[in-house]
Amino acid sequence: MAMPRPTVAQLVYGSCTVIFSTFALLLLSGASSAVGVAVVAVSALALGLLVAMAVAHPRRAVAAVASAPPEPVRSMRPVRATVPSPAREPVRERAAS
Repeated sequence: MAMPRPTVAQLVYGSCTVIFSTFALLLLSGASSAVGVAVVAVSALALGLLVAMAVAHPRRAVAAVASAPPEPVRSMRPVRATVPSPAREPVRERAAS
C-alpha cells in the first residue's frame, strides 16, 4: 500500500511552524550550546510534524458539521434597501479676478 503524499497545505503549515517556532524557541531560551540548539531544533521539527498531521484530517471537521441537525427554516421576507438621494449643494460661482 502506497503512502499518501503530503498536501501543499501540510507542507506550508509544517514548514512555517518549524521556522517560526525555531526562531521563537532560540530567542526565548537563549540556547547557545550545541546541545541546546539541537534540543530546540528537534522540538521545532516535532511541533511542525504535529501541525502538518493536524492539517491532514480536515474531513473529520467537515463530517461533524455535515452531520449536525439543520437549523429550522425561518420565513424569509424580501429586504428593500433604500439609498438616500445625494445632498444638493448650492452652485458656487468663481469670483472674477
